[in-house]
Amino acid sequence: MTRTEHYRACHLCEAICGLVIETVVEADSAPRITSIKGDPLDTFSRGHICPKAVALQDIQNDPDRLRQPMLRSGDQWQPIAWQQAFDLVAERLYAIQQRHGQNAVAVYQGNPSVHNYGLMTHSNYFLGLLKTRNRFSATSVDQLPHHLTSFLMYGHGMLLPIPDIDHTDFMLILGGNPLASNGSIMTVPDVEKRLKAIQQRGGKLVVIDPRRSETAAIADQHLFVRPGGDAALLFGLLNTLFEEGLTRESHLPVDGLEQVRHAIAGFTAEAMSPRCGIAAEQIRQLARDFAAADKAVCYGRMGVSTQTFGTLCHWLAQLINLVTGNLDRVGGALCTEPAVD
Repeated sequence: MTRTEHYRACHLCEAICGLVIETVVEADSAPRITSIKGDPLDTFSRGHICPKAVALQDIQNDPDRLRQPMLRSGDQWQPIAWQQAFDLVAERLYAIQQRHGQNAVAVYQGNPSVHNYGLMTHSNYFLGLLKTRNRFSATSVDQLPHHLTSFLMYGHGMLLPIPDIDHTDFMLILGGNPLASNGSIMTVPDVEKRLKAIQQRGGKLVVIDPRRSETAAIADQHLFVRPGGDAALLFGLLNTLFEEGLTRESHLPVDGLEQVRHAIAGFTAEAMSPRCGIAAEQIRQLARDFAAADKAVCYGRMGVSTQTFGTLCHWLAQLINLVTGNLDRVGGALCTEPAVD
């Protein structure tokens, strides 16, 4: 019997926790997983895992797991070889496009696609060969406003500033529930511990949400926003920052900020209050608290993406980070360097 330890990462959510997987091989049998634990040496997860990671063992060893391609024959499924499956799919895709046109084929990529290096690095080559405009993904109903905002503000749709949760003194969360999602568009294993660490070092956690979410329940302050009113709230915050002289210069070269200042002049906290359901003085005080923090970050997620003014919400959130000097700064919203350029 041979016992081996493998160091991997759980790909079931964006936390990407490090794993130590133990396998056993007996005689001529295939390797069998006997243990899955958190990797204490992993930079991000530091030994933390959740029940989903442990359940990978059940997925791997499930007797109903498909281990080779299956082809329907009448009302039965027959196993076929991988090469036969590849040839069959290629032939049928080609035939469909020859008969009905390039766009007769559609592609859908689910959320786990972004947790798979093979799909991330090679899927575009395949899609380029298909030449179909019918491409769908989880992005369509998830974070597309993030990408559009980044493209328009920073020149690249994948330049997504992420909150520096481990160093911030003030975290403002809109439309996000990290305690349920494990964090999204920020790699944060053991997110509850890290949010509470903000409070333990004297910082503040503020959640904007129409309901008392799991994250709101541990926050220092929870403001109930009217559903769909996040853009109005963000306008009120940004206007207050300008109006009360609470802005700070950024170390980044900024173009167009004066146009923004003039464009939002009428969006005062008093004007926005009826639209977002939060009192004007609360909006103003929140802006003051955010600006007063040495290191602060405004983080918007799916709840502000999937609404009428989703892109506007993310643009305003990034502007709040920018005008308070917290964009691309330790403890603020970081523009990370890619692992692969």
